[in-house]
Amino acid sequence: MIAALNAGQTAVLVIALYMAALIALGLLSQLVLRLTVADYFVASRGLGSFMLLMSLIGTTMTAFALIGSSGEAWESGIVVYGKMASWSGIIHAAMYFLVGLKLWAFGKKYGYVTQIQFFRDRFESDKIGLLLFPILVALLVPYILVGVISSGTAIQSVTAGAFPEYFKETGGAIPYWLGALVTCLVVLYYISAGGVRGTAWVNALQTMIFLVLGVAMCWIIAAKLGGPEKATQMVIEHNPTRLKREVSPADRQHYEARLAEWNADPKKAIIKPKAPHAASKTEFTTYLFIPLSVAMFPHLFQYWLTARSAKKFKLSIIGQPLLIMVIWVPCVIVGLWATSAIHDGQPVIPPEFARPNGVLPLMVKKLASPMMGALLAAGIFAAVMSSMDAQFLAMGSMFANDVVGHYIGRDRFTDRQLVFIGRIFIVIVVAASFLLALSWRESRVFNLGVWCFTGFASLFPLLFASIYWRRVTKAGAYASLLAAAATWFWLFRDSQYGKLSEQAHWGLTPATLVFAAATVALVAVSLITRAPSRATIEKFFGGGGHAR
Repeated sequence: MIAALNAGQTAVLVIALYMAALIALGLLSQLVLRLTVADYFVASRGLGSFMLLMSLIGTTMTAFALIGSSGEAWESGIVVYGKMASWSGIIHAAMYFLVGLKLWAFGKKYGYVTQIQFFRDRFESDKIGLLLFPILVALLVPYILVGVISSGTAIQSVTAGAFPEYFKETGGAIPYWLGALVTCLVVLYYISAGGVRGTAWVNALQTMIFLVLGVAMCWIIAAKLGGPEKATQMVIEHNPTRLKREVSPADRQHYEARLAEWNADPKKAIIKPKAPHAASKTEFTTYLFIPLSVAMFPHLFQYWLTARSAKKFKLSIIGQPLLIMVIWVPCVIVGLWATSAIHDGQPVIPPEFARPNGVLPLMVKKLASPMMGALLAAGIFAAVMSSMDAQFLAMGSMFANDVVGHYIGRDRFTDRQLVFIGRIFIVIVVAASFLLALSWRESRVFNLGVWCFTGFASLFPLLFASIYWRRVTKAGAYASLLAAAATWFWLFRDSQYGKLSEQAHWGLTPATLVFAAATVALVAVSLITRAPSRATIEKFFGGGGHAR
């Protein structure tokens, strides 16, 4: 039966089976779900070391890491690995140790389910949630769009030719809108059915899938291109600047000579060279601010709270850098090879191709067998969905607990009612995300991700100070949030609303400027306003002394 299917139909079958497996896991997790706030939103704080690691990797290594990294490597070269993956491996592990353990301890001791509950107590401010909630939601939306856009793009790419009689406008492929819709609905089902426990189970499966298939993808594509040495040699011949951080005058001359050859005879030159792309040392260094965003992700905070004990963090702190490398290296390498890949005498990526989001799906489609291509597509979806689910769930948790439960009155609702309210809000967010993805389809996944991370990184000074600086005040917290939001929006607008990911000022990444503005406002205002009460200091720092 499978042998009678064409490549597109094979991909549809594999994707359908994969989606069915996720739905089955959702059904299974529903059997053990207790409809309480603690169980639905933080799995009764009962996850072990392995599940915690898989959940954290799954929710941080997203479509940005697969679709975005390969597209950006195709656009700007190997420098993307140093800018994002290297810094992330170091800083993520540090954040788990310096921030995650502390927040887990506070959450266990005081029953926190969301970040806003922690900040409300820490800053003795009942209204801080009204400012923080819309900021967190606004920053999560583009992150969610990264997943929705990637899923729709990947499904359309790998299912080409599946149903030509039904989808003539896409060459028989499942249309982008339908692929994105199905992904959203499947994610919506299993998070509604099983809460964070169901999400953790699905993420464990999905993380193992894209870890294995990512390496397999790189191996298979290398074999089709004549081996990794030959594939890399083609890059050295046609686009050597993609293997460098800095661009020399000789590199520019090489590019101009190759471009002249291609313009004179495209069929003979085969590969149209890509313009040199360089990253200054300052820009490269200041990319270290972007991974600080991981400390403020609402969905990551939620997973931290699910750990059974502090010891369960050990495996995540050790394993995170290693698994980041395993995930990023194959995708970046494939993106590099895509710049110069030649197969059967033709460029794998056509010279007129201009969609970075489609680089990885197109390489998989053209260089893998139909069955392997479909399996590799499942790996892409695993990465896409393993972050979307946690993000949707975190937004539902914040709305149910921090808006409805807190401001209307926790005693007015049962746990079942709050869980239901959270589910309804998730449905609204999923619908809004889908509609936005239809109009933002051509937005580069990497750009959206960088701007999202920049916003969350601007909130890191507030979080770090709330844990380690007794003297930080409520007024300082408000000033930091407002300064971060204003600076981020100014830079985002200056980048043509995310069309440019690196609209640097004075050689600095936007994350550096937003981080600096938030830090200066936080420290300056805290020092000139009244210190927190003795009760708050004792609650979060133990007895002994005034705020310093």
